[in-house]
Amino acid sequence: MNRYQPPFTINNTMLIYVSSISEKLGRISMLQKMESRPYLRRNNRIKSIHSSLKIEANSLSLGQVRDVLAGHMVLGEQKEIQEVKNAYAAYEKLPEINPYSLKDLKKLHGVMTQYTVDESGVFRKGEEGVFNGDKCIFIAPPARLVPGLMEELFDWMSREQASVHPLILSSVFHYEFVFIHPFSDGNGRMARLWHTAILSKWKPIFEYIPIESQIEKFQDGYYQAIAQCHSEGTSNIFIEFMLKQVDMVLDDISKQISDDTEQMTEYVKKLLSAMEMDTSYTATCLMKKLGLKSKETFRKNYLNPAMELNLVEMTVPEKPRSRNQRYIRR
Repeated sequence: MNRYQPPFTINNTMLIYVSSISEKLGRISMLQKMESRPYLRRNNRIKSIHSSLKIEANSLSLGQVRDVLAGHMVLGEQKEIQEVKNAYAAYEKLPEINPYSLKDLKKLHGVMTQYTVDESGVFRKGEEGVFNGDKCIFIAPPARLVPGLMEELFDWMSREQASVHPLILSSVFHYEFVFIHPFSDGNGRMARLWHTAILSKWKPIFEYIPIESQIEKFQDGYYQAIAQCHSEGTSNIFIEFMLKQVDMVLDDISKQISDDTEQMTEYVKKLLSAMEMDTSYTATCLMKKLGLKSKETFRKNYLNPAMELNLVEMTVPEKPRSRNQRYIRR
């Protein structure tokens, strides 16, 4: 019996990107730097969720997504708010899942689409197409073929994970998944989540690298690459597109860490070390934690610089002098 082999060919362009990405990962030692900056990890996770949902027409802003995850009241469609909560829950489970397990994929789809779709965690029973806005890019394979196609895809990944570089394998999976379109809803979100899952299994730092935000920046190119691959019958163009995005986002992360290190004073570092994530504090409480008595010193050296770097934000930004004002670490 012939085993399924996705149609793609590894070329020099792909190898150059793989080499560049590997060099950048090794050179900037991001894992250690990200571990010491939980606010960067959280910000990048929120960016991933916002961008992946925005690609699927979720209208909530980045600030609203942050507020939903912080437990604040947000005015918006309940389905969109639930999508944010679901996506966060799904991304939080990345360390627990096996990206080469079809069972885990269906389980995570159940988390990603909980309370928002009827066919949650199960393959579609109807016929579907892939859309970029209102434009149909192509019609997906018949629903009766989906279980077999997904089993073949995961069988191929399991066989080839030791011989095909994860950067290429994850891109092939992403395209093949989009082509099969196995679920009635949430396919784009799951394709991007699983791309991240495969890469984070290789290098854990990818759990906090917002590849989704890079795709969202070049959304037209993303769909164009998919459409070209459908036309040509090979995923080469999409693989090259995704490798380029990963390469570019590593540059952004490197700059983010560098800027953060250069601009953050010792005072700001002390303030951040005194603040737990997702916990709000009064100015008096923070001064007490830092052993300060002068409000002017606290605001001039600690609080204002931290807010200017977007590391700390007000809970009542529209009323800076509100008696109910609290400060929260972003």
